[in-house]
Amino acid sequence: MTSGKFKKPPKIGFISLGCPKALVDTERIVTDLRAEGYLISSTYKDSDLVIVNTCGFIDAAVEESLQAIAEALDENGKVIVTGCLGGKDRGSFISMKFPQLLGVTGPDEADRVLELVHENFPSPHEPFLDLIPRGGVRLTPRHYAYLKIAEGCNHHCSFCIIPSLRGKLVSRPIGSIMREAENLVRAGVKELLVIAQDTVAYGVDVKYRLDFIGGRAVKTNVKVLFEELGKLGVWVRAHYMYPYPVVDDLVPLMAEGKILPYLDVPFQHAQPRVLKAMKRPGSESNMERINAWRSICPEITIRSTFITGFPGETEEEFQYLLDFLEEARLDRVGCFAYSPVEGAAANDLPGAIPQEVREERRSRLMALQEKISRDVLSRKVGSTIRVLVDEAPGDDGIAVARSASDAPDIDGLVLIEGGPMVLPGDFVDVKITRSEDYDLYGKIVKK
Repeated sequence: MTSGKFKKPPKIGFISLGCPKALVDTERIVTDLRAEGYLISSTYKDSDLVIVNTCGFIDAAVEESLQAIAEALDENGKVIVTGCLGGKDRGSFISMKFPQLLGVTGPDEADRVLELVHENFPSPHEPFLDLIPRGGVRLTPRHYAYLKIAEGCNHHCSFCIIPSLRGKLVSRPIGSIMREAENLVRAGVKELLVIAQDTVAYGVDVKYRLDFIGGRAVKTNVKVLFEELGKLGVWVRAHYMYPYPVVDDLVPLMAEGKILPYLDVPFQHAQPRVLKAMKRPGSESNMERINAWRSICPEITIRSTFITGFPGETEEEFQYLLDFLEEARLDRVGCFAYSPVEGAAANDLPGAIPQEVREERRSRLMALQEKISRDVLSRKVGSTIRVLVDEAPGDDGIAVARSASDAPDIDGLVLIEGGPMVLPGDFVDVKITRSEDYDLYGKIVKK
């Protein structure tokens, strides 16, 4: 433990791995540390201490997290680990591998992370300094932000260990969410990306109890939340939406322009027996539901993720999935080859499939989706669409933007060629001139 006062405030380095939900956890820790006067660094060597926020969802993520911890220890030596992998086996999984760590915590344990920082580098807080910008410290660009509305999950999908790492569903009070959202918008955010482990289940754990928004009593309910967010005058994008019937109630809000016509629905598969083995909730009538959504909101973008090579998946069942994709023509698709994560119930199922078969099926699925995406995007050539600029033009004169159909990091881009100068956070109208497999190109028609 270090004693005495520092001539300069301690500098804390951060490595944040995994999904946007983990990024929000990191942002909370960073905000609290900045409020106490700590400096924040993006490198190992000039930091007094490094915090690694880990992911433990699949084997590749576990390996990436372990490598990041080892690198931080090698480059810096003073390291605290937090996040999903930190919570595995109550921290012993990481502690046994890296006994020299300053401490290990699980996800959603920001207070314990702060305690560990304080124990090693006491707070330099100056009460007369205003260190925190409106909306807190964020690790995303200034013009968009992730808004986490709940923690944990009540489902026990057989391929997933997230509930054992993050616990059961815990919904945030709707009034607290709206205050955060309003502060983010005042700070310049143009797009709110709503996330949780299971966004549609928001409020179930508290039985939709009443809370207050600006003195009004409202239910802690996902439809009410999106109705309120839709009043803020910014893009609102829905992520991690299990295909429950309640989603049907949100699609009219999209058709009315209150929230973006975009649904991120992790179907994971389409064949009924495989879905049952996966223990996926609400996935019995996916095609019918997709058709219903499109009938209400024809311009809706549907993105999803799928798993290939799940234990016992036959070639016929995989072909069923391909046939589903041919019929559904989803706009955005991601795919993972099944990963036998330690502790997942699916590992005990019969019919384990060789890794090369899992990967080969993944490649076939993505080759099909590439063709679908190419066709879907080609139909947008000649149209004019509204986009949000992410990057100003580079040396090549091309600005990077996204349409309502494109979430950051996971979807395609709209690349603006030529035209007037635009800056991150600008909304502009672009006429689409050509398309590729996943991206669009266009020129500004009105700034």
